[in-house]
Amino acid sequence: MKRKICVVTGSRAEFGMFYWLMKEIESDVDLTLQVIVTGMHLSSEFGLTYKEIEKEFSIDKKVEVLLSSDSPIGVSKSMGLAQISFAEIYDELQPDLLLVMGDRFEIFSATAAAMVMRLPIAHISGGELTEGAIDEAIRHSITKMSHFHFTAMEEYRQRVIQLGEDPQRVFNVGEAGLDNIFKLKLLSRSEFEQSIDFKLNVKNLMITFHPTSLEDNTSLEQIQTLLVALDKLDNVTLIFTKSNADSSGRVINSTIDNYVKKNPQKAVVFTSLGQLRYLSALQYVDAIVGNSSSGIVEAPSFRIGTINIGDRQLSRVQADSVINCDSDQKAISSSLAELYTKDFQQKIKSIKNPYGDGGSSLKIKEILKAVNLNNILKKKFYDLEFNTIIGH
Repeated sequence: MKRKICVVTGSRAEFGMFYWLMKEIESDVDLTLQVIVTGMHLSSEFGLTYKEIEKEFSIDKKVEVLLSSDSPIGVSKSMGLAQISFAEIYDELQPDLLLVMGDRFEIFSATAAAMVMRLPIAHISGGELTEGAIDEAIRHSITKMSHFHFTAMEEYRQRVIQLGEDPQRVFNVGEAGLDNIFKLKLLSRSEFEQSIDFKLNVKNLMITFHPTSLEDNTSLEQIQTLLVALDKLDNVTLIFTKSNADSSGRVINSTIDNYVKKNPQKAVVFTSLGQLRYLSALQYVDAIVGNSSSGIVEAPSFRIGTINIGDRQLSRVQADSVINCDSDQKAISSSLAELYTKDFQQKIKSIKNPYGDGGSSLKIKEILKAVNLNNILKKKFYDLEFNTIIGH
């Protein structure tokens, strides 16, 4: 009997990282892929990206979770509504294993419902740190509810084990999102310019800025400060991608929209570029600016710089191509100046990405296919001090 693997995806970035793994599962004669789409995928505000998924995969179920508010109360209500819906869907689909990724609030709801429904859970991207965001607590919580773990590097694998997870169920497979870089046929410069209907310049920057969700009401001030620093650059094209559905994301997006309207000669904004256009852009920009994980994970593979602002990605393993700075204008401007120095440009030519060279999708699929699910729900705590499972 085929093993049914149920994938839950709630954001454009997450789906991009899932894509090749989903293809691997779908093409395997011993596996059945089930797809649940939720979160930003179903929102017109964030581009209705479920339509892109439908071009490649059959969607089994859609779970509406986003409310009109992006306040902490609104997000909490979304989480509660989502958990109800996921429980009902699992009862209907009867998957053998749930596969989730990362640290978003809708994925927490999907995982919590699966735990109560006694559904085995596999988690990708555990063990990472994002000290400036609520994502970290969510990620570690998902780790504790999960039964199998796929980490991006050995340091993260050890952190998952530190949380009490059985080392035999924690697999270092590399960063899932890097498969796109090596498997997609990326656009040429002219094809990319045509796809965004905008010309690149002497200098080109990709800007993605998300709320720092553990800080109170700082989003507006921070995005305004960033825009002031960027506005001082000459001969530059600024490509903005909008913030996700975190609390206070809308104020960032509206501020960017207003800036682009006032500066149409040098700035363009997209709700979502999609994986092909986004990764193609990284061939031609000088850096990713903001606080997105893509500046940490994908950018080094293109040997471009990253200006990582504030605490959102604090404590993640980083390549030497990452310039960290505070969120004040002086620090951002200083970092932009460093980016364009001869020394820095020379250094990044030989950068090696610490997150690997791709290939994780096949590794994960083969493990999901082979693991024994008998009695998997009765987790034991691994005691790091004594290197043993408590109770054994």
